[in-house]
Amino acid sequence: MGRPSSGTTAPPLGRLYDVGERRLMLHRSGSGGPSVVFLPGAGLVGLDFLNVQEGAAAFATSVLYDRAGTGWSTSVPLPRSAAEVAAELRDLLRAAAVPGPFLLVGHSLGAFYARRYAQLFPGEVAGLLLLDPGHEDILDHMPAQAAELAEQMRPDPARMPELTDEQRRAAREAYARLYAEWPAPVREALIDHHLASWRTSLSETENFETEIYGELRDGGPLPDVPLIVLTAGGVNPYWAKFMPEEVVREAHDGVRALHAGIARSVPAGEQRVIEGASHQHLHIERAEEVLRAIRDLTAAA
Repeated sequence: MGRPSSGTTAPPLGRLYDVGERRLMLHRSGSGGPSVVFLPGAGLVGLDFLNVQEGAAAFATSVLYDRAGTGWSTSVPLPRSAAEVAAELRDLLRAAAVPGPFLLVGHSLGAFYARRYAQLFPGEVAGLLLLDPGHEDILDHMPAQAAELAEQMRPDPARMPELTDEQRRAAREAYARLYAEWPAPVREALIDHHLASWRTSLSETENFETEIYGELRDGGPLPDVPLIVLTAGGVNPYWAKFMPEEVVREAHDGVRALHAGIARSVPAGEQRVIEGASHQHLHIERAEEVLRAIRDLTAAA
């Protein structure tokens, strides 16, 4: 069993655990199994999911964590392979003595990591909940205009300027509204972190086409466990700003089809479309639907 780290940069909630030469943040609540483990999307950290983590803790062991390179965990070069992230999570869960098997709740990029964990360690996974997940075949299901736009607008984190004071004020106000229900110390620390580390989401996703997509395609099937895909049914505001309505509709249809394919990949798979929900904050806007899916999966597992 690992021990809590004595690192000086303590998170506002949770503890730092020594995992090899790294210190990783983990916050655990509740009891019972299977243990529910949240894997944040790019640009998000464990505490972004505090609302649903606390809800899940009412009926199961419920865990938030920050992978290395994000949040309050040790800084590492980004991007990373999905296999490395999955193995690191496994080591952390063992160090913190979180009981398996695990119901992995992966959002966006975190869904890639959840699926990779299930490919690598199928016997440790009790179920999968994928929140508007990314998909390795996304470019094949996008209209040409959408794919071209994504390539043209691909940002270079190193060349992007710092936020202006006006941008920081606007972002702080938006985050304060978003996290209004979070405890004040957690809310303020979370806002400060996001304003200081907004480039992380860009860095984490740089290896999609060069590494992550291939890992998932060649990684083998998912285990035969209960699986639910929650698809955000709201309009992507970025697409809507730059593309005609019919192209946006076609792009969303492509995403829904890919999510349906993930659900069909296991016998007990299901897709649920959450109309009006956004990709980035589905778990905040529609927390009850997320918790309902977690309850359904824990019961099935």
